[in-house]
Amino acid sequence: MSNLEARPEEVVCTTDPETTGTPEPLELLVPRDVPLGGPRAMNVRRTLPQRRRSLIGTWCFLDHYGPQDITGQAGMNVPRHPHTGLQTVSWLFTGAIEHRDSTGAQAVVRPGELNLMTAGSGISHSEYSTPETTILHGAQLWIALPDATRGSSPGFEHYRPEPVSGTGWTARVFLGSLLGSTSPVATHTQLLGAEILMDEGASLTLDPDGGFEHGVLLDTGTLLLNGQEIPAGHLAYLPPADRPLTLAAHDGGARLLLIGGPPMGEQIVMWWNFVGRSHEEIVEYRRAWQEEIGAPVDPGQALGDPGTAAAAVAPGHRPHFGPFPPDQQEALPAPSLPNARMRPRG
Repeated sequence: MSNLEARPEEVVCTTDPETTGTPEPLELLVPRDVPLGGPRAMNVRRTLPQRRRSLIGTWCFLDHYGPQDITGQAGMNVPRHPHTGLQTVSWLFTGAIEHRDSTGAQAVVRPGELNLMTAGSGISHSEYSTPETTILHGAQLWIALPDATRGSSPGFEHYRPEPVSGTGWTARVFLGSLLGSTSPVATHTQLLGAEILMDEGASLTLDPDGGFEHGVLLDTGTLLLNGQEIPAGHLAYLPPADRPLTLAAHDGGARLLLIGGPPMGEQIVMWWNFVGRSHEEIVEYRRAWQEEIGAPVDPGQALGDPGTAAAAVAPGHRPHFGPFPPDQQEALPAPSLPNARMRPRG
């Protein structure tokens, strides 16, 4: 999925300890509509990153879309585009998406199945909803790779987690461990990723790792998180704490994504589809992509000497976005660079 960022907004909802007995604030990240690009492309709801919340663990990006009837429409139509320094997680509730990348991987993303693409030092890929898809509904998330491994080789993994269930709930743990289920997919940092379905009136108390910060995205339904209502489509953030996490579903039940991990402890620069560590690195990633697809480089927008940008990228992180079949749709060129230096956040 290609990132065309809009201005972020954030609402912080605090709890009154005199009325609830809970002094802990609950931070709600408000979704904003972002087009995927192109005159007929679908919109997504983006909850991460935000102006004051760039990361949850190493999770650095969350797009949520649908349910949308795409009959007779373009649906998801994202031609070849690049990534560096991250992993992408594709998770569907309804529909199917065809993935192709420059490692030679080609797969159909289906509901309940994890598709994890590692960009490392550089990868390019495309995503198209399949012709038979009528309703498209799901999420894509990005994971920032730590400095020690962000120059790793690109790759692609697929995993279908077996559901675990209890009274009124079912969970699929696609990364990390929860509820006695452990994903075999190796990650570069400790991570948690799970889908939880809850019937109306069901409750579930989790005992997650106290060193993790967590995010709860409510897809559909009505949910109380630690006694506080989460609006549908919002992402609730909880800082690290040694306490249980209580979920309670009300009218219509609930479906949610739970993500988490220890605070990253590093700052990143994320622009368009690149994750780096400095303005100069991002400038060089953009230059490399534009040259690779034969698009204008626009060196005057670099806000600095292009030679300095090139020198800022360590050899192990120098991008090469890989080959692609010649019969595919034309690659997406990078947007213009911002008019100010990009600063690390995290």
